[in-house]
Amino acid sequence: MHPQNPYEITTISPLAVSGPARPVVLRPEDIPPGVQLVTLANGLQTLAYTEPPAPLPAAPAPTAAPIPAWAKTTALLAPTVGGGIAAAGAGLSYAAPGLIAMTHALWSAAALVVAAVVAVPVLLRVARGRDTAAPARITQNITANGLFGRATGTVNHR
Repeated sequence: MHPQNPYEITTISPLAVSGPARPVVLRPEDIPPGVQLVTLANGLQTLAYTEPPAPLPAAPAPTAAPIPAWAKTTALLAPTVGGGIAAAGAGLSYAAPGLIAMTHALWSAAALVVAAVVAVPVLLRVARGRDTAAPARITQNITANGLFGRATGTVNHR
């Protein structure tokens, strides 16, 4: 069916080598990539093509954990609290002269109250005059029978 091959196939006879064959020693840098020196089952070492190692699968990218609600709340409150403290400090610095004046006024009012507490009884005693009569004497006599008995008593004014 197929036409005859027009080419003649010839074989070459092995070369006659005089003397023992020398082993070929290859340095590792002389071996091209993808080729490796392998030892066969009969102990003969030869060069062979090797497949490159399969690339390792890429590790999955770590997923970020969701941020907890308390962390968001704290992060939002931190500048607010800091701003409030700064505003309070600025307000106190502006109010300091007025606060000092108010403390002086409060100390003056406290001194006035103390002076009034001391002076009013003295003035009342002076205004009534000096009475030489002795103050009234009141005596009470109370008696009771037993722990839960009915108590009776008398009050005497002299």
